[in-house]
Amino acid sequence: MIETFHKGIFLTQENLPQSSPEKLSERAVVKKDGGLLRSSGVVSFFTMLSRIMGLARDVVLARVIGAEAFADVFFVAFKIPNFFRRLFAEGAFAQAFVPVLGEYREQGSKAAVRGLISRVSGTLGLTLLLFTILIVIVAPAMAALFAPRWFMDEPLKFTATADMLRITFPYLFFISMTGVAGGILNSYDRFAVPAFTPILLNITLICAALFAAPLFDQPAFALAWGVLIAGIIQFIFQLPFLRRIHMLPAPIVDWRDSGVRKILLLMGPAIFGVSVSQINLLLDTMLATFLPTGSVSWLYYSDRLAELPLGVFGVAIATVILPNLSRHHSSQSKESYSETLDWALKMILLVAVPAAVALMLLAEPILVTLFYYGDVMTARDMAMSSYSLRAYALGLVAFMLIKVLAPGFFARQDMRTPVRIGIVAMVSNMVLNIVFVVPLHMYWQIGHLGLAAATSVSAFINAVLLFIYLRKSDIYQPSGQWLVFYGRLFSAVAAMLLVLIILASQFNVLESEIWQQGDWWQRIRGILGLCVAGFITYVAVLFAAGFRLSDLSGPTKAVSRNQ
Repeated sequence: MIETFHKGIFLTQENLPQSSPEKLSERAVVKKDGGLLRSSGVVSFFTMLSRIMGLARDVVLARVIGAEAFADVFFVAFKIPNFFRRLFAEGAFAQAFVPVLGEYREQGSKAAVRGLISRVSGTLGLTLLLFTILIVIVAPAMAALFAPRWFMDEPLKFTATADMLRITFPYLFFISMTGVAGGILNSYDRFAVPAFTPILLNITLICAALFAAPLFDQPAFALAWGVLIAGIIQFIFQLPFLRRIHMLPAPIVDWRDSGVRKILLLMGPAIFGVSVSQINLLLDTMLATFLPTGSVSWLYYSDRLAELPLGVFGVAIATVILPNLSRHHSSQSKESYSETLDWALKMILLVAVPAAVALMLLAEPILVTLFYYGDVMTARDMAMSSYSLRAYALGLVAFMLIKVLAPGFFARQDMRTPVRIGIVAMVSNMVLNIVFVVPLHMYWQIGHLGLAAATSVSAFINAVLLFIYLRKSDIYQPSGQWLVFYGRLFSAVAAMLLVLIILASQFNVLESEIWQQGDWWQRIRGILGLCVAGFITYVAVLFAAGFRLSDLSGPTKAVSRNQ
């Protein structure tokens, strides 16, 4: 059903007649009005399902493990392979692989494209396998690196982290190979399948928490096994879809292949350029192990909520524009390149600004609604999590802008500029961690707020520098409609904020003690009512100010493309 639904979005290789079974002839594919929007909509739809399931997963986790010591252990043991996944699969690899694969499709034959895919799969697969085996062997050292305080002062948590990491880390191999498959499918405009795949992780972890956790002395270990099983399931799920487009790889290890070497050369700097925010978040986790018990969990739950709009919209738009920007660059269409980036930035701001404002206002009510359960999650956990959620929400606009600004460089195979900017942002984050965390922890015992705030500020530094360099290098030329756009956007956000404040005050939503006394369904109805009222107000004012659906449509230029 996914494949059938998605085929209607673009003309693909299988839909177009071919004069030769091997040579990929050049064709001009004219995208219908709103093609980028529809593709983003497909990714956003399935990502939204995934995020809803992710929230359901986190609600279940809050009931099963809460924010106690072994919850901290699980979140660290899960975050380590997840961090490397974002570097290898969703980060550096995706940004290096997609443009090179696009070049092969433009200039080569089907056989050359299949050869590249097979060699990349084999070479990356072997590297990941060896790396995974190494980390499993030296798991205590890795645990000491990412949880140094536990290594020094809390031997029980440290030992549990090392044991759990041996279970969770092989997830990296399977999910990274899933990322390879997703990169291939995205390059062929099959965005739905990779966007649907993460739902399987959430389903697996929910099942592990509900059915396997009661069988373990420590329920968190059941979740660790669920992570590994989810990686295997996601990898297997995508294989039939690769076969349908005749791009199922036959892995070959070939370090000397020109395409493999080019991707590896691009991956090195891209690791920093695309994953700075993830490195910063991981540094937060490391430092959080020095803070009171529960700090890791507070950061996890707040980060998960902040990532909802980032994952649903930011990642979706970034996923769609990278292949398009790569094709525009290959065809030397500078105007179309700028139009695509212009559209992406406006789409990001339309979502990120109101989402950030709403999250900052309603941080604690939302957390209480989703995660407050007196036996494992306390009122103090909710208050502490709300501090870091507001700080993450402050940086949400920057996090989402980075997702579309960085591909502006990657599509041109310029990895060095984002690397230089990323290093500046990462160093800034380290300095800000000290500036914010030390006083906040010493005087108010809310050091985790400083970690989140430092991450957000460094994200703004990253986003601003990316934009400046895009403009300075004459890569991106904005349209002349930005002042009008800003006027409409901020008028709508102001109206939304006013309505939310009035309604929240009227129904005591902002009074934490009163809000916590209501049952779960009352809270859900209250938060949903606020969200619906805020959304309707935002959209109504936006359209009253002159915004139209046609403004959401992407560029309609013809794109020279090989099929």
